[in-house]
Parts: sequence; structure tokens; C-alpha cells
Amino acid sequence: MFTYIENLFTRFIKNALIRRILLNTSYLFSATGLSSGMSFVQSILAGRLLGPASFGTLGALTAFTSTMNKLASFRMQELVIRYVGHYQENDETQRAAAVFKVAGFLEVIGSLVAFGLIWFLAPVGSRIFAHDPTLVDWFRLYGFIVLANIMYETSTGILHIFDRFKTVAIINVLQSALTLTLIAIAFFSSAGLTAVVSAYMAGKIFGSLGVTGTAIFQARQAWGVNWWRTPIKLLASELRTLLTFAFSTNISGTVSLIAKDSEVLWVSAFLGTQSAGYYKTAIALSGLLQLPISPLPKVTFPELTREIARKNWQNVRYILQQGSRLAAAYSVPVTVGLVIFGKILINLTYGEEFLPTYEPLIILLIGFTFTNIFYWNRVALLSLARPIFPTIVNITGMVMKVALIFLLVPQYGYIAFALLLSGYYIFTVGLAAVRVFLDLRSRGEVVTQE
Repeated sequence: MFTYIENLFTRFIKNALIRRILLNTSYLFSATGLSSGMSFVQSILAGRLLGPASFGTLGALTAFTSTMNKLASFRMQELVIRYVGHYQENDETQRAAAVFKVAGFLEVIGSLVAFGLIWFLAPVGSRIFAHDPTLVDWFRLYGFIVLANIMYETSTGILHIFDRFKTVAIINVLQSALTLTLIAIAFFSSAGLTAVVSAYMAGKIFGSLGVTGTAIFQARQAWGVNWWRTPIKLLASELRTLLTFAFSTNISGTVSLIAKDSEVLWVSAFLGTQSAGYYKTAIALSGLLQLPISPLPKVTFPELTREIARKNWQNVRYILQQGSRLAAAYSVPVTVGLVIFGKILINLTYGEEFLPTYEPLIILLIGFTFTNIFYWNRVALLSLARPIFPTIVNITGMVMKVALIFLLVPQYGYIAFALLLSGYYIFTVGLAAVRVFLDLRSRGEVVTQE
């Protein structure tokens, strides 16, 4: 095993493209490692402070806001990386600036719509998901982070295009440090849910404003102080394609939040906040598996976009193959470790009352391991200008998953949610990966014939 990993690393460092991916990944991984470590600690402190039921209430509150935000989101980070990256690579800087302008405008509209949804649906959210109508004001108050997040995705995309991964990493670490500090104060002062929610809000607002401000500064450096005056008519011939991409990713995002990004809300609505607390803990522990893998799609996406624009299909295949090998080399041993020592870890961190978390954790690890190995499935399809295919696959998977929720959850409880989520990942990610392989094969054959 050691020899395999050593040979794998040697092959990585010989390729300049992979070295750049690893360098940018190292920035995000360092930040992700620190941020995830701090998030893990703050999750433990919040869980011990609040107990399973109130911890589930916290999960319902944060997930509700996140779900409403994603519902109105156009996932502008992906659009910015795909099109700004393409135009920058071809020295069409004015068009690149125009895309950033359009993306920012659409995201602002989406954020305002999301805040409106949160404000008007807060009574429903507090009653159905938190099972406490008196929390309606907290649901509305926490929704203000959406306004702070008003251009976050567009800004993150720009910073990734210009290789400002280190800057994003630093902001993320500072955000996590602020949140952890405030939650630690709440824990040692025996405060309640109010203090914990305030800590989460402070961290989110700080991170969002930091990234947005840095991105605007980067745009001025790249395109001049008047970049925002770039006429949108420069994109007239591509505007339909841009909007199709934006709306397809919005639909895909909506499908994803129903199928996988709002799990805590589903569990809380069907089974109550205590079960939601167990499930939220299982999701948090599974984050250990995703820790070094989560930055890879963000780093890989710009590189795939560049290589596909250059029609370097051999480099594209190399990135995907080596990325999967690296992800498997980490994911499989960690999964085995969590299976063996999971109960001990839960008992030492969250406490004995959270031991029911173990069963859903083991099931979730199956789906997350599969997703890790093919982490590039979605960004590869977007780079290949196929935003609709993953949307169709995700809709199909969502319909099957939601139908099975009503069939299986009454009998198997939150274990059913874990089974369905892992199954959803294997189905959707598997089909997307196959589509990428087929697409690369056909495009490579065309280049060979030419």
C-alpha cells in the first residue's frame, strides 16, 4: 500500500498541470482542514450544550435558510468559472467582465427572492421543521445572512479563476475561528440556543462580506475600475446560452436541495428534532471522510475548463484518472477506520446519548466514499458544456428518492434516510461519470481523425 501511494505521488509531481491543482488544493485543503476541524469542535460543543433535541432544532433552523437560499440560487460560481474562465483564456477580457456583471446581477436578484421566501415562510418552517412556532422570529433573523451572501457565489468564482485560492482559504479559516470562539464562549458560560445561533450568524456574515469585497477588488485589478460599465450587449450572441446554463444549474440546485441538501429538514419534519439531532451528527462525522476531497472540485473545475478550451483531451483524462486514484487512496482507509472506531469516536466527542448516530453514519459512508472517488462528475460535465444532463439525472434520482421516503421512513426511521441518500449518490454520480467517459472518448476520436 505504501509503495502504491508513493508511486502515485511521484506521477503527480511530474505533471505541471497536476502540480498546479495540488498547489491550489493545498491552500483550500489547509483551510478546509482547519475550518473543518474547528467546525467539528464547534459541532461537539453545540451538541453537548444543547442536547440532541435542541441540536436538531439548530439544524432545522440553519438548513431552512440554506434551502431557501439554494432554491433561488443560480449557482453562479459554476457559470462564472465556465464562461469567465473561457473568455479570459481566449483574451476576451471585456466579455469576461460582462459575464461577471451579469452573474452578479442575477445573484443579487436571487438573494432578494430568497430573503423574501424566508421571511414569508418562516411561520411554516418553525412549525413544521422545528415543531415550535415561537421560533418564527429566529427563522427570520437568521435569514439575514442571505443578504450578506448577496454575491458570494459570483465572487468565489472570480477568485478561483484568478487563482486566489489562498485568499479564499484565509477568509474561510478566519470565519471558522470567529464562529468557534463565539460558540466556545457560549459553551463555557452555559448559554443557550440564542447564543449559538448568533455565533453561526456572525461567522457567516464575516465570511460572505470578506469574499465579496476581495472579489470586487480583484475585478478592478483585472479589468480596471470601470469594469462594471462593460456593456452586456457584448454577450448578445451568447446570452441565450448563458441563461440556459444559469437556469439549468438553478434547476439542478433545486433538485439537489430536495434530494440531498435538506436531509435534516426531512428528518425533522417526519421524525422530530431528536432524530434530526442524531442525523445531523452523522452528517457532521461523515465530514471527516470529505475533508480533503471537498476542495478538489473547486480546484479541478477551472483547470478542466482551460484544458477543454484548448482541446487537450489527454490532459483532461489524466486529471480525472489521477484525481480518482488520489481520492480513493484517502477515502477507503478512512471509511474502514470510521466503521471500526465510530462508536468510540461518538462516545468520546458528542457523548453516550448520541450513540444512535452510528448506524446512519455507516450507511452514509458508503455513498460518500463513492462520491469522493468520482468527485469530478459534475464539474467535468459543466466544463464539457453539458449542464442539462446532470439535471435530468438528478431529477430522476430525486423523484425515486422522495417516493421511497414515504414508503420506507415509517418503518425504518432515520436509517431509511441514510440508505436513500447513499443510493441517490451512487445512482446520480455513477451515471454522470459514465456520461463523462463516453463524451471524452467521442471527442478524442474526432481529434484523432482530424
